[in-house]
Amino acid sequence: MGIGRRIWIAAAVAAAPLGLAYRFALAYRVRAGYPHRYPPRITPADLGLPFESLAVVSDDLSLPAWFLPARGGAPGPGVVLVHGWESARDRTLPMAVFLHAAGFHCLTFDVRGHGANAPEALPLSAGEFGRDAGAAFRALVARPEVTVGAISGHSMGAIGAILAGAADPRVAAIVATSGPSDPYRLTRQTFRLARLPIPDLIAYPLAWLTARVYVRPRGHDVGSTSASAAFARYRGPVLLAHGDDDAVMPASHLGRLERAALAARAGDPTAGRVETLPISGGQHSWLYEDPRYRRAVARFLAEACGGPLDPAEAGEIAAATPTERIPDGEARFEAIAESPGGIRTLVRVALPGATRPPVRADAASDAAPLAAEP
Repeated sequence: MGIGRRIWIAAAVAAAPLGLAYRFALAYRVRAGYPHRYPPRITPADLGLPFESLAVVSDDLSLPAWFLPARGGAPGPGVVLVHGWESARDRTLPMAVFLHAAGFHCLTFDVRGHGANAPEALPLSAGEFGRDAGAAFRALVARPEVTVGAISGHSMGAIGAILAGAADPRVAAIVATSGPSDPYRLTRQTFRLARLPIPDLIAYPLAWLTARVYVRPRGHDVGSTSASAAFARYRGPVLLAHGDDDAVMPASHLGRLERAALAARAGDPTAGRVETLPISGGQHSWLYEDPRYRRAVARFLAEACGGPLDPAEAGEIAAATPTERIPDGEARFEAIAESPGGIRTLVRVALPGATRPPVRADAASDAAPLAAEP
């Protein structure tokens, strides 16, 4: 065998794993990038809350939303509520219940590709959550009732809240609950949730590649979709909350976000403070059912926004307000639930057709959703 042929074979052997990894990344993007849509099943009226239906304009989209005026529409602070992946605006209503009781106007909306919105042609990432959260914030502060605005988000919505805050200096405060710290670790965690038998030596570089491939169709890069990186551009006060029994996004993400936020504010005496709220026994969702969470969130927002109530009073009112999850429960991220799992997944991504977008039935059926992030 000639030297040239041996070199060609050696190069082909070396490139094979890279080719398979790239195909894996493409297949992952298809499987994970197109959320199932579950239109809202209840309205604020079902929980005794006043509301007005409106549309949030984000890029060329019109996103359905609800505005919930507090205190009879008297001027005061407002909060945008950002739902998580494969969720919708009704899942944030338990948050609105106790925030409304504490005097805050609330605006909640369906992120593009979620809820009552049409499906998207390109995969969704934290970048879209950030753009839509920013558009919702602009709609909130344009209201005559709202004097100052904050953003509260859960899980993917938490990243969206941080990205939106980094893009708009008017954001007075951020509450980020159960949020992933960065795209690499988020991707690595989805491998674990899907029970892919990939050793860390391979999984971490594979997650690095997959995260980069995932965000490329919409022109994002990993840094622009990272909550940790976004703290370099946000100086307002932030409350980071996480349950220590979170099986979806480990509580270690809370520490990473805290360190990133503190490092970005080092030496800046004008920066808002960083608060953390670890909830003992808390899971990924439903932290609002814990009075410790409700008290801390309402107190923090009242302090950061200058009202409408004294922070201690707002916290006690929120803690005393019964808040329960929307019936339907929570299951797994649908892209993971549909994955065949294990070695079969790794084999299938190398087959032709694995990278084509999925054909999904409209989730606006009578079937109950199997997965939703409140």
